Amino acid sequence: MTHQHPATAARGLQRSEALARAELLEVTSYDVTLDLASSEETFDSTTRLDFVSRGGRTFLDLKPRAVRSIRLNGRPVDVDLLQRGRVPLETVEGPNQLVVEAVMAFRNDGEGLHRSIDPADGRHYVYGMSFMDAAPSIFACFDQPDLKAPYTFHVRAPEDWVVVGNAPGTNPEPGVWELETSKPLSTYFVTLVAGPYHLVRDEHDGIPLGLSCRQSIAAELEADADELLTLTRQCFDELHRLFGIRYPFGDYHQAFVPEFNAGAMENPGCVTFRDPLVFTSKVTRGQRIQRASTVAHEMAHQWFGNITTPLWWDDLWLNESFAEYMGNRVTADVTEYDDAWVQNAYARRQWGLLADQRPSTHPVAGNGEDDATAALQNFDGISYAKGSSILKQLNATMGDEVFLAGVRDHLQGHFYGNATMHDLLASWTRAGAVDLGAFADNWLVTAGPDRIVLDRGAGRLLRTPPTGHPADRAHTLRVATRSPGDAGWQVDELVVDAAETSYDAPAGAAVLLDPFEDTWAVTEPDAVTTALLPELVASTGDPLLRAGMWNSVRSAYHHAHVAPEAVLDLLEAWLPAEDQDAALQYTLGWVLAKVVPLAADPGTAAARVHTASLAAAQAAEPGSTLQLAAYQAAVSSCAATDLLEGWLMGRDLPAGVELDLALRWRVLVRLAVLGAVDRDDLDAHLEAEPTAVSRVEHTRAIASMPTAEAKAWAWERFTGEATAPNYELEAAGEGMWRAGQDELLAPYVARYFDELPGTAEVHSGWVLADVAEAFFPLTSLDDTTLERARALIARPDLDSSLRRRVVDTTDELEHRLAVRRTFAGQ
Repeated sequence: MTHQHPATAARGLQRSEALARAELLEVTSYDVTLDLASSEETFDSTTRLDFVSRGGRTFLDLKPRAVRSIRLNGRPVDVDLLQRGRVPLETVEGPNQLVVEAVMAFRNDGEGLHRSIDPADGRHYVYGMSFMDAAPSIFACFDQPDLKAPYTFHVRAPEDWVVVGNAPGTNPEPGVWELETSKPLSTYFVTLVAGPYHLVRDEHDGIPLGLSCRQSIAAELEADADELLTLTRQCFDELHRLFGIRYPFGDYHQAFVPEFNAGAMENPGCVTFRDPLVFTSKVTRGQRIQRASTVAHEMAHQWFGNITTPLWWDDLWLNESFAEYMGNRVTADVTEYDDAWVQNAYARRQWGLLADQRPSTHPVAGNGEDDATAALQNFDGISYAKGSSILKQLNATMGDEVFLAGVRDHLQGHFYGNATMHDLLASWTRAGAVDLGAFADNWLVTAGPDRIVLDRGAGRLLRTPPTGHPADRAHTLRVATRSPGDAGWQVDELVVDAAETSYDAPAGAAVLLDPFEDTWAVTEPDAVTTALLPELVASTGDPLLRAGMWNSVRSAYHHAHVAPEAVLDLLEAWLPAEDQDAALQYTLGWVLAKVVPLAADPGTAAARVHTASLAAAQAAEPGSTLQLAAYQAAVSSCAATDLLEGWLMGRDLPAGVELDLALRWRVLVRLAVLGAVDRDDLDAHLEAEPTAVSRVEHTRAIASMPTAEAKAWAWERFTGEATAPNYELEAAGEGMWRAGQDELLAPYVARYFDELPGTAEVHSGWVLADVAEAFFPLTSLDDTTLERARALIARPDLDSSLRRRVVDTTDELEHRLAVRRTFAGQ
C-alpha cells in the first residue's frame, strides 16, 4: 500500500529477497528523528539503524524526496546508488550501524505519513500508515515482516500539536516529543499520529486508554466515548480470558484519523481508524455493530499479528482470519451487540463467497504470493470472511478447549516473533487436535468454495467442488424446511461428505441449505423454494435464518438462477416484517446496485423498491434506526424530484426522520443523478457546511450529474489531471458511472481501458487499485465492453494490482450480462 514519487517508485519486495536478507541480518534497533514543523510539504527524517550481519551484500529500503547523507559504519554511502527505493549496502560481519538523513514527502493517499487539512477549520493533521511497503517513505528501514526490532522516536512538531505513537511519550518542551522505546515491531506496524487532535484519556486494568480525533468532530467523539471505552474494556477482559496472555504493548490508544484507506490498522499501542467511524450523523445499529466489531478485530490483532506475526504475506490469514473470527465472536459474546453474527451474515458472507468464486481466487493460507506489493490484493473477502468461517468451523469441530490451548501455545512459542501456518497446526496438534493435515489441504490451501444444491426430483444433495481446485470436503450443516401452512421452520443437521448425499425433501416444502453458515459453501434455493419464500419470509422469526435466506438468494441471482423480478417479489414481502436495520441496509443497497439495473424495466423496479422502502420508513417506530435504514433506500430509489426537493426543505418527511448532514447529502446526490440540481447549488451546500463528509459527497454529487461537464470533471481525477484525496477519488468514480446515463458515458468506456495502465504513474498502492475499481464501466452492459476488458487483462505490462481489480470487475460484468441475457423480457 504505497504511493511514492515516480522517481523512486519501487517494485515489490520478493519473497526470495526477504529470505536472503533475513538470513543475513538481525536488526537490533531503530532510532528515528522526525521534524514535522519545518514544512507543510516535506519533513526531515533521520534514522539510526543498528543491526548485526553475517557480512555481505544486501539493500536498504528508502523512498525519499531527497537524501542528505547515508553513512554505514561511519563511512559515506554514495546517495546516487539509490534506485527505485533501494540502496545497495556492503555490510561487515558483526555489528553495523547505518545513519540516514533524508527529506520525505507528506502524502495524501492514506499511506506513508499522510497529511490532510480539515475543510471545517483549516487545521492540519498527520498520521503514519506503514503497511505493506509504505514505511520507507517515513524512515529508512529493512522493510519486511520478519525483521522485527524496537523503535525509539524523537519528534519535533508545531507547538499546538500532540504526538502519539507505538510507545508512551512525553512532551519535555513545547513542540518536542520523546517516545519510549517500543517492543519489537515489524516495520509495517510503525505509526505516528500528530496534530491538534482532541484527546480522551482513561484506564482499565492497568492499561492506559486513549481516544483521539480531529477538533471539528470532538463533540461527536465525546458523545460516543463511553461506548467506545466500554467496548475496549469488555474486549480486553475477554481476550485476556481467552488467550491467557496480557496485552503487552503499554498504552492502548485508538486514533480516528482522516482519509484512512482501510477500516483500521492494528499498530501496537496506537491503532488507527478511519474517522467516519466517529459518527457525525445518525447511524443504524448495524453501523454501530460494524464499528464495535472493528474495535474488537483490531484488539484481537494485538495477539494475532502483533505478538506473533506471519513470516511472510502468504500466511496473512494468521492475522486477518483470526482477527475477523475473534472480533465477531467477542463482540457477540461480551458487548451489547449480541446480534453481531447477524450483521456479519449480511455484511461479510457474500463479500467472501464472491471473492472465492472470482478467477482471482486464492487459498486462505499458503497463497503462494511472492511479491509483497501484489499481496495487498489478497487482503480480501477470502482472507477475512472465508478464513473466519473456516476457523469457526474448526472451533466447532475440535472444541474451545483444544482450539484455545493451541492458540496459546502458538503465541507463547513465538512471542514477539514470526510464525507460519505449520507452526500453528503443530501447536493445535500438541493441544490434542487430530487430522489437521487433511483439514489444511481441503480448507486452507485449496481455493474456491464447494457448491451444494438440492436435486429435488432425485432426492439428493449435490456437492460440486470448485472448477480447477479439486477438494474432498465434508460439510456439517443444518437444513431448514417448511411447507405452506406450517407454523415454523424445521431444522435438522446432516453431513454432506460425497458428491451425492441422499436427501428427501418434504413434498412442496421450501428447503434452505446451510442458512446458519455452519460451513463454507455456495448454496442456492431450488425453484420450488424460491417461489415459496415470499409467502414464508414474513413469518420467519429467526433473524439469522432470514440472513441465510437472503444469502442463498443472492448466490442464485449472481449465477443467473433467480430473476430480478423474483428478488423484488421477495423484498416486498420481507421488508414490512424485517426488524434488523443491518438487514435493510445491506440488502436494499445490494438490490439498488445489482438488481434494479438488470430488471426488464429498471424504472419500474426502482419504483417498487421506493414504494416498499418508503412504506417501511413510515410504518417503523419514529426516530428508530430501522426507519433510518428504510428511508435511506427510499431516497436513493426516488424518481420524483418534487418529493426530493420537499424533503430537502424539511417537508413531507416520515414522522421521526430528521434531515441531518448525511441525509441532506443523500438527497442532494439523488437530485444530482436526476439532473435536478446544478453545480452552484451543490457548491453552496458545501460552503454552508464545509466538513470532510460534505467534501466527499459534494464530489459524488458533481460526478453523478447527467452532463458532459460533470463526467469530464470526474475523469480528470481518474487520470490525475486534477488531484484529490483518496476518499474523493473513489466518490468521483462511483458517482460517474450511473445507470441510465449511457449516452454521456459511452466515450469513456474505451478511454477507461486505454488510459487505465497510465494511472500507475499518478496513483499507486491502495488508491491505484481502488480507483481502477471505482471507475470501471460496470454500467456498460454489452459484449464489446467485455472484450475490451479481456484485452486489457491480457496486456503483459499491466500493473499487478490493476490486473487484479480488472479481473474481478470483469468477472462481475460477465455475471451481470448473464443475468441480463437469461431474464431479458421477463
